[in-house]
Amino acid sequence: MSKLDWVTQEIESLKTAGLYNRIRTIESPQGAWLVVDGKKVINFCSNNYLGLANHPDIVAAARKSVDEMGVGPAAVRSIAGTMSLHVELEKRLAQFKGVEAVITFQSGFAANLATIPALVGKEDVIFSDRLNHASIIDGCRLSGAKIVAYEHNDVKSLEEQIKANLSQFRRALIVTDGVFSMDGDIAPLPAIYEVAQKYDILLMVDDAHGEGVLGNGGRGIVDHFGLHGKVDVEVGTLSKAFGVVGGLVAGKAVIIEWLRQRGRPFLFSSAVTVPDAAACLAAVDLLEDSTQLVDKLWANGRYFKAEMATLGFNTGVSETPITPVMLGEAPLAQQFSRELFDAGVFAMALGFPTVPQGKARIRVMISAAHSRDDLDKGLEAFQQVGKKLGVIA
Repeated sequence: MSKLDWVTQEIESLKTAGLYNRIRTIESPQGAWLVVDGKKVINFCSNNYLGLANHPDIVAAARKSVDEMGVGPAAVRSIAGTMSLHVELEKRLAQFKGVEAVITFQSGFAANLATIPALVGKEDVIFSDRLNHASIIDGCRLSGAKIVAYEHNDVKSLEEQIKANLSQFRRALIVTDGVFSMDGDIAPLPAIYEVAQKYDILLMVDDAHGEGVLGNGGRGIVDHFGLHGKVDVEVGTLSKAFGVVGGLVAGKAVIIEWLRQRGRPFLFSSAVTVPDAAACLAAVDLLEDSTQLVDKLWANGRYFKAEMATLGFNTGVSETPITPVMLGEAPLAQQFSRELFDAGVFAMALGFPTVPQGKARIRVMISAAHSRDDLDKGLEAFQQVGKKLGVIA
């Protein structure tokens, strides 16, 4: 028996259970429509909330920066990789977010892996929402701190866990997603802040799916709830609504300074490339210039969800343009996704471990890039497939 036979067996088990992820290949720029595996389809998969991934201003900014400064920074930020564009981007993001300071990372995932272990360690405790993103979970594990999960978006559960555990530890951190990417619901951040304030605990929110979506002109969940200066750490991403790649941590200047000294992805992994930094700056320009794209995103989301409800689909508890179409079992969700693709709609199935067992779904990611006609075509395909598979009457 080969030492890797177990891997083959596990892969076969995934296929049998309908949990094997067959990764499709994109052959066109991101947008409302894509060419996927040779077929032109409506794009209901990408996190390209504002349609910026192929915006001409962003493409032009990236191209210009390559001509002027090359491509790779060729070093980590702390040695010789901090370019003037990185500094400018962090200043502009701090202004945009209304915070004291910002530090950028290679991704939102890297931002969480940097931040959590820098703030808490083996003598400390983390109170973490049970449905937090994998990057938060991994950051918590890396810290070595005691991880205490509280029930999803349940502030009473959070306070009960604090009362039961806080006295046993040196320091504590409360961490939650802002917008939960699988369900589209929003953390009750004002109430969580009140608990954090009551017990003098650091508060961190990961706003990956709120950045460019919530708040005035997409300034995020802290702006959405009017909590400026009250949330200690705000993590974001530049790979979704901003349309590029990278992560950010925004908040109090002393925390940002500490992350420059102890954030391991900042210290030990090369900096974001020159064109990525330039493209992110162009995205900030676009968001500051107008709220039009954010407004259109929300209008599209409201329309699509209302029409899906009329058709008889269960779209869960979403409060944002994220639209989960709840189907239950993973094999049904995968079959539904394949049928949609045949009907000209690219919308991937999500099953365990991305979502809990028995809660498989198609997650529709609405974008400002979609026209009303695009949405109507998508709705027609969902109706057709839903009736065929007995999901709706």
